[in-house]
Amino acid sequence: MSTAGRMLVASPTLLDPNFERAVVLMLEHSDEGALGVVLNRPSELPVGDVMAPWATLVTPPSMVFEGGPVSTDSALGLVRTRERDVLGIRRLEHDVCLVDLDTPAELVGDSLTAMRLFAGYSGWAAGQLEAELDEDAWFVVDALPDDPFSADPQSLWRRVLRRQPHPLSLVASFPKDPALN
Repeated sequence: MSTAGRMLVASPTLLDPNFERAVVLMLEHSDEGALGVVLNRPSELPVGDVMAPWATLVTPPSMVFEGGPVSTDSALGLVRTRERDVLGIRRLEHDVCLVDLDTPAELVGDSLTAMRLFAGYSGWAAGQLEAELDEDAWFVVDALPDDPFSADPQSLWRRVLRRQPHPLSLVASFPKDPALN
């Protein structure tokens, strides 16, 4: 089953520091592997410091987000647009699109309603994500159009879980350290 267009929400038992309490928007998923970006990890690096032409177009917080542990020296842009066909933009799901960051910002800027920049991405080799799903490391949930552009990304893990049907919604209150409960 493909997870493309959906989100992976880390189970509280997933303790890998790259994905602990992560919310990952899945961009691609096939027999060859899977690719997504972590939505709830803003860095301390302002977009203007590394990609100045895009700085006025990004949705607050205006920081580069840590998209995942793979290729952290490359950037990926997610956007929402008012228009259907815009040069340099590839539509994914729920009006979320990938923007080619080599496209001049002024060519696409007027059509954007939201934008987020990510350093790196999250990737899985063939069968790797399926194995993690079999181990219950991730919850697969539907994404809402505003999730990738949340103004409060640090609370996204709890908010996404809280809106799920019972009993999954109860996981939102799972303490970070169960020993302190």
